[in-house]
Amino acid sequence: MQLKHFILCFLFFLLGQNPDEETITWNESHKLTWADFKGPINPSSDAIALTASGITFGFSISTSGSKIVDYDTTVEAHFYPNKSWCNKKKANQYILGHEQLHFDITELYARIFRQRLTKLRVNQNIKKQLKTLHNAINSELNETQKRYDAQSVHSINTEVQHQWQTFIQVELEKLKEFKSF
Repeated sequence: MQLKHFILCFLFFLLGQNPDEETITWNESHKLTWADFKGPINPSSDAIALTASGITFGFSISTSGSKIVDYDTTVEAHFYPNKSWCNKKKANQYILGHEQLHFDITELYARIFRQRLTKLRVNQNIKKQLKTLHNAINSELNETQKRYDAQSVHSINTEVQHQWQTFIQVELEKLKEFKSF
């Protein structure tokens, strides 16, 4: 088979999502299906599928006078069906597994983010610390997604693909106390 038929890619959204946009929040009991990929195929792409996923982050700050006294955060791993697509003529379960792992990697970094948030303490610079941490997590997630595709050659290298699946499952298990609900 030709290489171009197996090239896969992902799209990572950091900011600026439409609040009315359809999303699927990561859940260990729900795995993606090809029906979740609702976006239009990119006719100029050799890819079979594209997964659009990212971390949604929000926070609120409680103050007493001008002093910050507490903060609360929300972190979710989302899949964006209308920005994700697949070529149904070429798609198969193996490729769907590759795309699911992109979403699982997003969840892994949501867990890492939640874990790191527990280490922050209320102080007058908490807003800056939250934003800095958010940017760092997004950078790390983006690099891991790129490394996953590069090392697995977009799923073509089945041995490396399997190694990544095992690695991500182990890492998710290590951080299960921080999983999405």
